[in-house]
Amino acid sequence: MTNPLILSFGSINIDVTARTRRLPRPGETVHGESYAIGLGGKGANQAAAAARLGAGVGVSAALVGRIGRDAFGARAREALGAFGVELEAMREDAAHPTGLALIGIEESGENCITVVGGANMAVGVADVAEAEAVFARAAVVLLQLEVPLAAVSAAAERGRAAGARVVLDPAPAPSGPLPAALWSLVDVVTPNESETEALTGIRPEGPEDAARAARALLALGARAAAVKMGGRGVWWQQGESGGFVPPLPVRVVDTVAAGDCFNAGLAVGLAAGRDLAEAVRMAAICGALAVTRPGAAEAAPDWEEVRALLA
Repeated sequence: MTNPLILSFGSINIDVTARTRRLPRPGETVHGESYAIGLGGKGANQAAAAARLGAGVGVSAALVGRIGRDAFGARAREALGAFGVELEAMREDAAHPTGLALIGIEESGENCITVVGGANMAVGVADVAEAEAVFARAAVVLLQLEVPLAAVSAAAERGRAAGARVVLDPAPAPSGPLPAALWSLVDVVTPNESETEALTGIRPEGPEDAARAARALLALGARAAAVKMGGRGVWWQQGESGGFVPPLPVRVVDTVAAGDCFNAGLAVGLAAGRDLAEAVRMAAICGALAVTRPGAAEAAPDWEEVRALLA
């Protein structure tokens, strides 16, 4: 019997991260303390995190997306392979460079990010068609909004047709409403505070707000929602059932990959057969562990770390 497969369909970047005492204001230059170059992009981060976590519970991960035919693309391929991500459906794009993210992080852990999409913005419906064999094996399809929306919608449709659970991370926050046809294909939507406000008009400052927002997301068409409130916990809602997962007390180093690790934990939990409440608890633990260490994909926890906190 083959392992359940998580397919992440989305962006692949190289991150250039600079650490400073505080983030610069507009027009200001500040001196940095260190920098690092590593794997990034929500599609790649979620695939890498799912591969690392899933290795402990018999769940595999694959990635569908595009890199450039350049040094950054080669670096991304090598890094993803080291995590154990299946890459047969990842394409090299000779016409566009690999995506790049410029990240600033201050002492508090807060960050600001500039993304140059590159090859990610060339991802289209054809990428879904060419990855037919991978979609056919998927138990969970992870989607984000760092590639064109038409491609995201096509991936959701193909995932649903294959019988997979479709998980949408609506990040970055959409500037307008998402298509009703896409909402109808979403099994779980996982917005943070700003994304929740963009989608519903409700800023989730606590469990009551988050519960109202989650019900609004279900009214848009999603089958379930997990509203992330950072250091204030998570509210999940599925039909009439819902619940609050309180935050774990952790020391924040940086918050760059918290949402991606959350989504990977959720996908692994669902692929491993856990119900939504337990999968969200796993996801919350993954997100909390991710903020205790630097990096994006590199911050993803493994199963032994998560299991210790689940117990």
